[in-house]
Amino acid sequence: MTAHQHQALLIPGPAGVLQSLYQPGEAKRPAVVICHPHPQYGGTMRNKVVYWMGRTFEDAGCSVLRFNFRGVEQSEGEWDEGRGEADDARAALNWLHAHHPQSPLWLAGFSFGCYAGLQAARHDARVSRMFAVAPAVNLWSFAFMQGETRPVTVISGTADEIVPFAQVCASVQGVANIRFHAIEGAGHFFPNHMDQMRAALMADVEEGERVRSQE
Repeated sequence: MTAHQHQALLIPGPAGVLQSLYQPGEAKRPAVVICHPHPQYGGTMRNKVVYWMGRTFEDAGCSVLRFNFRGVEQSEGEWDEGRGEADDARAALNWLHAHHPQSPLWLAGFSFGCYAGLQAARHDARVSRMFAVAPAVNLWSFAFMQGETRPVTVISGTADEIVPFAQVCASVQGVANIRFHAIEGAGHFFPNHMDQMRAALMADVEEGERVRSQE
């Protein structure tokens, strides 16, 4: 298990510096950018779900970069309705890839962070896998993901009080590259189901690694 000693950084972004927390992992293990929920509703990189997402990837030996979108805490700039925030996510991907060029590059987001992060990943061929936890499909259009073929793990709680579970189900139905994990009874912030969320986050990756080891 990786020791959790995060480095506080200010990395370059399109609207100024982006406040970040970074932990390097094992050589050639994936490098993961994690995007936080809606800044206008208190979302930061210190959000509990984002923190535990980071811990999950760190425990798997990954290098992890969490960052604050523009205008949040020490990140420069101001709220840009998701457009600029997607550019911030692209800057974070650029920074992490530059520091881990031999590692697979992954993108993970929570709630609004899925919308901004997946926009950045959608047209970045370096990103090989994506993760969407409680994607806010009722508030933002994810039509830009049409035609995507890379693996995407989607996690949703059946008792989500912000994003209706039925809408998430409808958004993933029939999409071959999406692995959907429904967590029974979980709310939007997984207050009593964090362990289940964490297990679902890595389930597809671990299954793939088991298959490869048996080949």
